[in-house]
Amino acid sequence: MDAYQTIVRHRAVRHFTVEPLPEPVLLRILQAGRWAGSSKNTQNWYFIVVRDRQTLNQLAECGRYASHLRTAALAVAIATEPGQWNAFDAGRAAQNMMLAAWADGVGSCIASMHDEACARRVLGTPENLLVLLAISFGYPMPDAPKTIEGQPRDRVLARVGRKPLDEIVHRDKW
Repeated sequence: MDAYQTIVRHRAVRHFTVEPLPEPVLLRILQAGRWAGSSKNTQNWYFIVVRDRQTLNQLAECGRYASHLRTAALAVAIATEPGQWNAFDAGRAAQNMMLAAWADGVGSCIASMHDEACARRVLGTPENLLVLLAISFGYPMPDAPKTIEGQPRDRVLARVGRKPLDEIVHRDKW
């Protein structure tokens, strides 16, 4: 799949098969995150790979709408130091990882860590780091239910699909 097709076909996946991710696939995902751009090339992130089922279950308790972490083959939590651009840069790394995974047939979904102290405690990260998100990764379940946290996804999501360009694009001025 070329880069553009990978981007426009990428979808959040919240339901996974039990098949584990091979180490070479995980390494490609992590490398894609490592190669993300960052403000002044600070690369101010740390990736915590979680395969342990008990830890995945505990991490799922740290965010609303995070139950997809429970059934993922693994999760990657991103820890950063506090700072103006660090959360943005973590998002760039997350997007790189998710697109690289999708290109390899691996689904993913971001889980916001609404209880950030809980995530730090579960993962044992130093107090000076923030853990704002974790990404579930796994092979997509065929014929997965169209639900989020057991609710129909159209009740949870602001919208299904994308806004048309003519609603969001302005040229030269508003």
